[in-house]
Amino acid sequence: MFLSASDPTDTGKKLDAAEQKASGVADWFGANWESWLNNGLKIILIIVIAVVLRSVVRRLLTRFIQRMNRTAEAMDDTALGGLLVNNERRRQRTEAIGSVLRSVATFVIMGTAALMVLGAFGISLAPLLASAGVAGVALGFGARNLVTDFLSGVFMILEDQYGVGDEIDAGVATGTVVEVGLRVTKLRGPNGAIWYIRNGEVKRIGNLSQGWSTAAVSVRLGYEEDLERAQEIIETVGQDLAKASPWDEQLWGPVEVLGLDEVLLDSVVVQVSAKTMPGKSLGIERELRWRIKKALDAAGIRILGGALEPAVTDEDDPSAAIAAPSALANPASPQGVAASPLAPPAPRK
Repeated sequence: MFLSASDPTDTGKKLDAAEQKASGVADWFGANWESWLNNGLKIILIIVIAVVLRSVVRRLLTRFIQRMNRTAEAMDDTALGGLLVNNERRRQRTEAIGSVLRSVATFVIMGTAALMVLGAFGISLAPLLASAGVAGVALGFGARNLVTDFLSGVFMILEDQYGVGDEIDAGVATGTVVEVGLRVTKLRGPNGAIWYIRNGEVKRIGNLSQGWSTAAVSVRLGYEEDLERAQEIIETVGQDLAKASPWDEQLWGPVEVLGLDEVLLDSVVVQVSAKTMPGKSLGIERELRWRIKKALDAAGIRILGGALEPAVTDEDDPSAAIAAPSALANPASPQGVAASPLAPPAPRK
């Protein structure tokens, strides 16, 4: 068995081909390494600048939110500020504002950096932006309720329409605000139920805890009562209430007798009003009714609107069981004769 030696010509050709390939690869690397290096450095620079800018913007926003908190805390030293500023409300509001601003800043900065990186790779951005626009339109139509809830929540928080601890009337539900979110507001109703209200569904808001409230009490008196004396008694009750604790802090104005609200045949309605601290009108109304009732009873002035007079029944009226006289009871009367049955005819013989 003989071993065949390789042809020197074939070996030379293979070496030449490999040398040409290596030379081509080296030339390709030599021609493109500068652009690769430039693009790589550009991408790294874009990422570093985006990260640093995002960190700086978030830090500035955090300081801005902290300054808002310090400004609000400075109001706690004042009488009005201590009544109107709620720590939990302020904290949730500033956290929500800061979260929204930080999210928007991150989205804008990192999104711009991502587009610049794709451009550095030589990718055409026109089809990508067009596809993103179409996807945005589809998302807007498909999740328009979610977008509406989010935007409504942002504006509610920015405008400070209500906050934690406020008593509000949202139309679909009424209660105390427990939590304010960007999409849902949580209320606790008068019976203790928790209501979850989508911010986009709220068409109107009645805030009962901003500014001041009004306590209104209606007192129904007899028509013959002395109104001037009743007015003096009610004003005295209001003055005593304004001096008693804790009502002296909750009353922001004197108790006023506005006059007659209704004049009926047997009674008159006296309207009493007072300006109170926000959210405290209900308690003051109850206390006013209690004190006015006791004072008028002590003065001998009767308040109407109590139990009704007992109705007269058949047991109370002995004559109700006696039937009314009837002409048919006398068989000799014309009515009795007409109503009596006819006699049967006599048999024939």
